[in-house]
Amino acid sequence: MNHRSLAISSAEFARRRRRLMDSLPGGAIVLAAGHDAARNNDVDHEYRQASSFWYLTGFDEPDAVAVLRPGSHTPYALFVRPYDPTFEIWVGHRAGVRGAVGPLAANAAYPLEQLDAQLPKLLADCDTIHYALGSDDRLDGIISGLVKRRRSMAQRGLKSVRRIEDPTASIDLMRQQKSDAEIGLLQHAIDITAQGFDAAMRAAAPGVHEYEVQAALERPFRQLGSPRNGYPSIVAGGANACILHYVRNRDALGADDLLLIDAGAEYGYYTADVTRTWPVSGKFTGPQRALYDLVLESQRKAIAAVKPGVGFDDVHRVATTTLVDGLITLGILDGTTDDVMERQAYRDYYMHATSHWLGLDVHDSGPYRDDKGQTRLRPGMVLTVEPGLYFGPQAKQTPEIYQGIGIRIEDDVLVTADGCRVLSEAIPSEPSELEAIVADAR
Repeated sequence: MNHRSLAISSAEFARRRRRLMDSLPGGAIVLAAGHDAARNNDVDHEYRQASSFWYLTGFDEPDAVAVLRPGSHTPYALFVRPYDPTFEIWVGHRAGVRGAVGPLAANAAYPLEQLDAQLPKLLADCDTIHYALGSDDRLDGIISGLVKRRRSMAQRGLKSVRRIEDPTASIDLMRQQKSDAEIGLLQHAIDITAQGFDAAMRAAAPGVHEYEVQAALERPFRQLGSPRNGYPSIVAGGANACILHYVRNRDALGADDLLLIDAGAEYGYYTADVTRTWPVSGKFTGPQRALYDLVLESQRKAIAAVKPGVGFDDVHRVATTTLVDGLITLGILDGTTDDVMERQAYRDYYMHATSHWLGLDVHDSGPYRDDKGQTRLRPGMVLTVEPGLYFGPQAKQTPEIYQGIGIRIEDDVLVTADGCRVLSEAIPSEPSELEAIVADAR
C-alpha cells in the first residue's frame, strides 16, 4: 500500500468555521477541547481530541478553548496551553500562543491561564452565546458568572445575555455530510483496515488465541500509519461472537468455530468500521453456511437500497425483512413475515440496528430522525450496513445445529449522487473467497 499524505487543509477548517458562524448568526460560539484523563499516579490515558473541536480547528492539544465571533475584528480566537520548553522535555512540543496564531490561523490567541479574564471581554457585546452547557466545568462556571454579572449590571447599560443556545445540533448536521477530503481519509483508514483483516484471516487457526489474531490484525494498522483504533477490536471465536461488544479476546479458537472480527483503523481522525466472519477450519459447515448466506443476502439487499432520498430506517427494514424471510424458511421462526415483523419476534436473533453514521467517530454524529420523521440519505453521508444473526443463550428456541453461532457482515457505504459506493468492498465477504484465503494460509 502506498503511504499517502492525506489531511484536512487549513482552508477547509476555515470554511467549516465560516459555515457554522453563518448558520448561527449573531452572538458568539464557544467550544471546549478535551482534557487529559489520569490513568494512575502520573500516567494519563492516551489523549484524543474531542471530535467536534478537531473538526472545527484541527488542533489536537488538550484544554484549549475556541471562540468564534461572526462580524468581529477577531472572528476566531483560541486559548491554549502556553509553550513551555521545560515541559517539552517530558511530553514534547506544544503549539503555544504563537503556533495558534500562525499554523492554526487563529486571529488572536491567549494563554489558557487568561481564560477567566479574557473570555468575558471577548463576549462583552454578545447577547447570545452558543455554548453546550455541561461540556466543560470551567467554562460552565465562567459563562454562568458572566450571565449573572451582566444581568446585575443591566440597569447601568451593560448588555444582558438573553440566550445561551447549544450549537451541537448545528455542528452534528455539518459533520453528517463528508467532503471529498474526509472521504479520502475514510477510504485510507478502510484500506489500512483491509490489510489488517487479510493478516488476521491468515493468522487464525485452531488453537490460536483470539489475542494472537488481534495482534496480527492490528500490526498493519500501526505499520501503515494508523496511530490508534477507532474502537476496541472485537475478536470473537465461536459462541463469543454472540456477545455484540465482546472485547475480552482471550479464548483459544476451536476447529469448528466461526471467527467474527469487528475492527477499524483510525487515520487522520477518521475511522473505519468493518466486520467479517469466517470459519477457523477454512470450511463452513452446512448450518454455518446456511446462516452466513442469509446474512450476506440481507446485507446485499440493504446496500442496494442505499441511495439519496431513502429513509435511514428503510435500510434497516430491508435487511430485517430478508433475515426474517430466511429464518422462517429455515424453520427457526414461525408465522408470516408481516406477523413476525410486527411482533418483532426476530429480536432474539437480531437485536441491533443495521446502520449507524461513520466518520470522526465510529458511531458518528448526526440525527437518525427529526421532526419530519426518519433522516433521508443525502450524498456525502457515510453509514455502515451490518446485519447479523446471533444464536446465543437469549435465543431459547434455537435448533441445536445453530446453537452458539454468531455472524455479522459489515461494510462502510458512501451515499453518492446516483446511489452508493461500498468503501470497504476490497475486504472479501464471499464464502468461497474466505475459504480460499484460509486454505492458502495453511
